[in-house]
Amino acid sequence: MKARTKFLIGGLLVMSTAGYLMASSARDTAVYYLTPAELEARLEADPGFRDAPMKIGANVVRGSIVRQPGGRELSFLMTDGEATYPVVYRGVPPDTFTDTEDVEVVVTGRLDAEGTFQATELLAKCASRYESVPGEGGSYPQGAAGGYGQPAQAPAATFPAYGQPSPGTSNSTPPASEAAGSNR
Repeated sequence: MKARTKFLIGGLLVMSTAGYLMASSARDTAVYYLTPAELEARLEADPGFRDAPMKIGANVVRGSIVRQPGGRELSFLMTDGEATYPVVYRGVPPDTFTDTEDVEVVVTGRLDAEGTFQATELLAKCASRYESVPGEGGSYPQGAAGGYGQPAQAPAATFPAYGQPSPGTSNSTPPASEAAGSNR
């Protein structure tokens, strides 16, 4: 067998092995979560699905978060607009999990016999927490200076030139005679 043929066969084996490993790891890490309506439909079709570990993605019903004393257990309602499920989570909730904004959550766990989702993991998404509030300096009307389609203008320089004292202050460097006398 020629060296070139051996090289091509070896390269093909390496590439196919790498492709298989990438495909299998992507399949293993790809996670699909159900909505409460999809969970309800699945439970009607197969009541045994209740005991399976699952992920549910939904919105937290505003005003439904109840924190137990100690702060390590909380309960809330999650909904997708069609179905609603109570959730109990034991652990430290994420910082973005608040009752003041629309919070989207993905919970991992199991549905118990009473229909309460016992969450072992709670992930919260709240994009509005990281956006500026309109009218508070972060939003400009169309066409305003620095707004959309306009170049941002730098503020006028208010710093003194290098080596010069700031306006309204005296020179912070003491005269040579005072500096020499202070070390005694």
